[in-house]
Amino acid sequence: MAECSHNCSTCSEKCSAESLLAPQNKASNVKKVIGVVSGKGGVGKSLVTSMLAVTMQRRGYKAAILDADITGPSIPKSFGLKCGSVEGSDLGMFPPQTKTGIEVMSVNLLMDEETKPVVWRGPVIAGVVKQFWTDVVWGEVDFMFVDMPPGTGDVPLTVFQSLPLDGIIIVTSPQELVSMIVEKAVNMASLMNVKVLGLVENYSYIVCPDCGKVIRPYGESHIEELAKTYNTQNLAQLPIDPNLASLCDKGVVELFEGDYMERAADKIEELIK
Repeated sequence: MAECSHNCSTCSEKCSAESLLAPQNKASNVKKVIGVVSGKGGVGKSLVTSMLAVTMQRRGYKAAILDADITGPSIPKSFGLKCGSVEGSDLGMFPPQTKTGIEVMSVNLLMDEETKPVVWRGPVIAGVVKQFWTDVVWGEVDFMFVDMPPGTGDVPLTVFQSLPLDGIIIVTSPQELVSMIVEKAVNMASLMNVKVLGLVENYSYIVCPDCGKVIRPYGESHIEELAKTYNTQNLAQLPIDPNLASLCDKGVVELFEGDYMERAADKIEELIK
């Protein structure tokens, strides 16, 4: 068999792409899986993942987060979840729940210290991500959000191949450089036959607390142009919001106010409806 290009549309081999999928834990029933990706770090991917899960939970769905950013896990901090809080049985590991019932699995929840570094090689990290799918008892979940590490390396590839992704959301920022990064993420999704649900732009603007003027510290937004170029949608433009950052630092991101994620939630909801 020739080396796999991951592009089934041009492949003459008889294998099935589904054969690469890791089996879901027998005690789990996850209906839809959405990857949250970025081509570079520092654009707020974990924040977007958290807000999406909170928004869907508020709409009455059961949400969960699989934190695949193994070496930079920030999801537990945002929700106030503590190290060593994972319990297990013969069925597998049970993910801790946030105050509003969002299930979360992250490597930091397995550690005895949250600042202990994960010094593992790529294949080991990829294996752990797969285990978060196969060995965790997720139960009944409507929407699972997978917080991926940046780039197109081992772990994103493992997620694309091993988890039944129903689509991805790409997180970006206003800088010109980001258009190239977005294209990389779009091209990877295309190679793996995964749908791009849309774009979310973080750091889009800041509102002056005194006069209410909208200031764009990173320049004018290009998200509409990017969305048009890649035949997708602008799902959200997030401001630089000190209050939102403070909520994450305090572990109470579930208290955020605002309708930032409503368009994105509408798009995600279409997957079930």
